[in-house]
Amino acid sequence: MARKKTALRGKPRKLATRRPSRPAAWGAAEVEEAFRRFAAANPEPKGELLHRDPYTLLVAVVLSAQATDAGVNKATPALFARADTPEKMLALGEVCLRDLIKTIGLYRTKAKNIIALSQKLIAEHGGAVPSTRAALEALPGVGRKTANVVLNIAFGEPTIAVDTHLFRVANRTGLAPGKTPLEVEQGLERALPARFKLHAHHWLILHGRYVCKARVPECPRCLISDLCRWPEKRV
Repeated sequence: MARKKTALRGKPRKLATRRPSRPAAWGAAEVEEAFRRFAAANPEPKGELLHRDPYTLLVAVVLSAQATDAGVNKATPALFARADTPEKMLALGEVCLRDLIKTIGLYRTKAKNIIALSQKLIAEHGGAVPSTRAALEALPGVGRKTANVVLNIAFGEPTIAVDTHLFRVANRTGLAPGKTPLEVEQGLERALPARFKLHAHHWLILHGRYVCKARVPECPRCLISDLCRWPEKRV
């Protein structure tokens, strides 16, 4: 005869511990107020990469990948004095280009991409920088962030380029949390009033670069410290 199964008695089950929840999302009024303050403090924010026109902007942004704007700006004056068009860049050649940008990280790969994109601009766009995302992203060395910068600065499109500074600010403050730059960009697209979109990424990049710094954020002089959801903020 089969034995009756008896319920095993042991230690009471441990309840699963919940991970700390994300800070509550910013409301529309808080987003509006934050960008009203940014606009009042800096009505016409500018990108810090030195450039003369869409082509030199494109080259500067390609060079800035995994490098600082300050570092790029040290190299580009001499470069643009010799090659500020796709035709002149091809005449300069990859070897000379490498020599002019060798102080910038990944300079060999970047030189190769700049020569290749210059060839493609001449072959497919009459030497002009295209004004669509698809055409820009088809160029060697150009990804979504680079395309967004060029569309915004050169062509006045209200695009949002998410760099390391903006990514940090959006996640740290709770303004537009996301695991990837694309998630952050899309979160900002949804949250931002249209009138702030053109300058939004400049305000957030500059805020991250000079105030909401990676290691030691300067919370006491932050324009949006009262709105910030970061639990470690020091006000």
